[in-house]
Amino acid sequence: MAVLSSVSSLLPFSSYGANRLTTKASLASITSGFNLSSRWNSTRNPSRLHLSRAVTINSGNTEVSENETAPRTYAWPDNKRPRVCILGGGFGGLYTALRLESLVWPDDKKPQVVLVDQSERFVFKPMLYELLSGEVDVWEIAPRFSDLLTNTGIKFLRDRVKTLLPCDHVGVNGSESFITGGTVLLESGFKIEYDWLVLALGAESKLDVVPGAMELAFPFYTLEDAIKLNEKLSKLERKNFKDGSAIKVAVVGCGYAGVELAATISERLQDRGIVQSINVSKNILTSAPNGNREAAMKVLMSRKVQLLLGYLVKSIKRASDSEEDEGYLLELQPAERGLESQTIEADIVLWTVGAKPLLTKLEPSGPNVLPLNARGQAETDETLRVKGHPRIFALGDSSSLRESNGKLLPTTAQVAFQEADFAGWNIWAAINNRPLLPFRFQNLGEMMTLGRYDAAISPSFIEGLTLEGPIGHAARKLAYLIRLPTDEHRLKVGISWFAKSAVDSIALLQSNLTKVLSGS
Repeated sequence: MAVLSSVSSLLPFSSYGANRLTTKASLASITSGFNLSSRWNSTRNPSRLHLSRAVTINSGNTEVSENETAPRTYAWPDNKRPRVCILGGGFGGLYTALRLESLVWPDDKKPQVVLVDQSERFVFKPMLYELLSGEVDVWEIAPRFSDLLTNTGIKFLRDRVKTLLPCDHVGVNGSESFITGGTVLLESGFKIEYDWLVLALGAESKLDVVPGAMELAFPFYTLEDAIKLNEKLSKLERKNFKDGSAIKVAVVGCGYAGVELAATISERLQDRGIVQSINVSKNILTSAPNGNREAAMKVLMSRKVQLLLGYLVKSIKRASDSEEDEGYLLELQPAERGLESQTIEADIVLWTVGAKPLLTKLEPSGPNVLPLNARGQAETDETLRVKGHPRIFALGDSSSLRESNGKLLPTTAQVAFQEADFAGWNIWAAINNRPLLPFRFQNLGEMMTLGRYDAAISPSFIEGLTLEGPIGHAARKLAYLIRLPTDEHRLKVGISWFAKSAVDSIALLQSNLTKVLSGS
């Protein structure tokens, strides 16, 4: 989420943040990603997901009658044209669909595309921080799929994936068992027969590593997470207004997500809160360019963020047995010599460490397998095809693609965005019997938000350069505007951001004039 990220504000939140997000309370029930039941195969081979070619379900969601025993088949409009099913509507899935739509096809070979996601909205995750600062509105960074795909031939299904039933398994002799792709079974009872499948299911926060984290910590990975966190902060801000008690926030992890959260929340709370950031390493942003790390450290120090470096979180528990007392205790264990164990108090615990691919949550039911690595990602070749399954492509968090040096590519928005471009092209090439292109990641640099008018950008094409402050903020925001999904949405958001900037500039000018006149 952090490679190429964004900004917050120097104004008190009550004037901009709460108003925009509390009006979006109806979105609190919306989640992104796929929250599926899971079942693993034999412990002899835990790194493989077993799949079958046939399945029967006994019930679905409220749309399926209790007496219905066979899955309903999705009706493709044209039985002759290729059928492409894309699972997951994040950067990998949505942008692959849009890439397929933009390519030039022979009339009889242009594929029919169906996109499946359990959320009704695409979420531009690198800008979730701006929802907390109030710099953006929900519709700007989380538009509905129905709006984005209005003028395209892409069909959208809001549903959850239950089981994969591939028919393209390559045997030991290298031959393909079937000439068609397979079937996807959805939790609603639909089954989708496909010729080509794209796995872009994304990931979810990994909270089950520390006692108490699953029940008490706030993840920050989805639109729903951002809305829930904003509601919690607003509640504590109202309490602070009444009794003046300091708001204590503990952020676990000092990677990009943790640092961006700490910077955004410390700016929002100002002297009304205490933000503590905990990291197992003695440094923050260990994999980031030096310029970004130095800019972040400077901002965190200026906002009095307390850095607890070299510590592991051993457990999280309630401060008291009372349900009304919402305080928490974090037991910290030293990860470095020379440090002592300690316990800190917090009103909110934010968890930014670790993620697990949602591909592992698909329900297995048969002999066929997808090769998964230890992290639960599909093993792919350099063309993004899943090994042993020539009609299945995997990208983003679902893929374990490696660079030429053998290192796994990071699961960032920048990587998924580039993979989507290649996946779309390679599906075109496969359908038209052309050679597939090997994916080559081009690191364009790294960006992060440090506040409403502050950011840090280290472009890869100019060694040693880091843009900070308002210049970095403007450049980052422009880069993300360009990366929004469609021309129509970019235009709407661009006009909205320009109008907001104009209003903010006028307000700042009036404030400065008032200070000058009052001083004279």
